[in-house]
Amino acid sequence: MRPALLALLLLAACGPGLDLRGLAGPGEAGRRGAVEIAVKGAFPQVLGDIAAGGGPALEAAFDAAGVPEGDRAARTLQLGGDLGLYEANPGALAAAIALMG
Repeated sequence: MRPALLALLLLAACGPGLDLRGLAGPGEAGRRGAVEIAVKGAFPQVLGDIAAGGGPALEAAFDAAGVPEGDRAARTLQLGGDLGLYEANPGALAAAIALMG
């Protein structure tokens, strides 16, 4: 881990009022927002696509996250294995997909 990043993480742990969310930059925030909209706007369809091994709603979420085409089949299997975790939590699913990009 980079020393500067480690220092920021330690500062965040020590300082309750320190907000590091803005360090990701506006582009990252916009990408995460787009993923959240894609997932939450079609949540039942995204879940169905994951269970089916793929589909247009899941592809839209992957597109928003910037998940490489070559990684999508493996990521779909990964999401399918954890589907029980995401069925009641669209925010967690959006975060998981955003992290894949």
